[in-house]
Amino acid sequence: MSAPTQSQQIKQNFLNHPYTQQASRFATGQVNALDAELNRYPLLRNLEQQTKVPKAYGVLALAASAVVLIFFNMFGLAQPVSNLIGWALPAYLSVQAIESPQSNDDKQWLTYWVVFGSLNLAESLGVRAILYWVPMYFVFKTLFTIWLMLPATRGAETLYYHVLRPVIGNVKQKSQHTTGQTNPFAKESTAAGFNPAGTTAPSSFERE
Repeated sequence: MSAPTQSQQIKQNFLNHPYTQQASRFATGQVNALDAELNRYPLLRNLEQQTKVPKAYGVLALAASAVVLIFFNMFGLAQPVSNLIGWALPAYLSVQAIESPQSNDDKQWLTYWVVFGSLNLAESLGVRAILYWVPMYFVFKTLFTIWLMLPATRGAETLYYHVLRPVIGNVKQKSQHTTGQTNPFAKESTAAGFNPAGTTAPSSFERE
């Protein structure tokens, strides 16, 4: 058997292996699920029509490029790309959530911004020490940010309910111990004061 024929036989055996076929079916299913999720956004659908590149493959290519730039800090782009993922993408998705009729996505992204803002505040207080002692800091920060925002993981909600909410509740409860309130998150009565959330002014996003 010649070398090219032997090479083709090895390749064919590898492709026909049950584990290879199972992995191929799993990857195809994941790509199809990603494409169905991305199909919710008109911007990505328009880009797919203009570029003739499937949106799922385009997003995966951008994600792979971001991983390379962040991991190797090529051209010093680790921090800008990490910030782009943490700020620009959630901002766009938050606008989509505001414009959608559902309320669950509004709560998801509001929780994300509370947690992400708190973490950035903590980071700003000791960022030099963090960058000095932690290798590949922006790699871990980007992965953590993705964990916070993904609907499948809902990391922001996990951190909020298990870390931020208890801390804020304890602080607020200590400040209200004289009022007799048992729930530190109970909304105060608006009878004696102005409550911006209770005004009847029309929303800026209200459709005519």
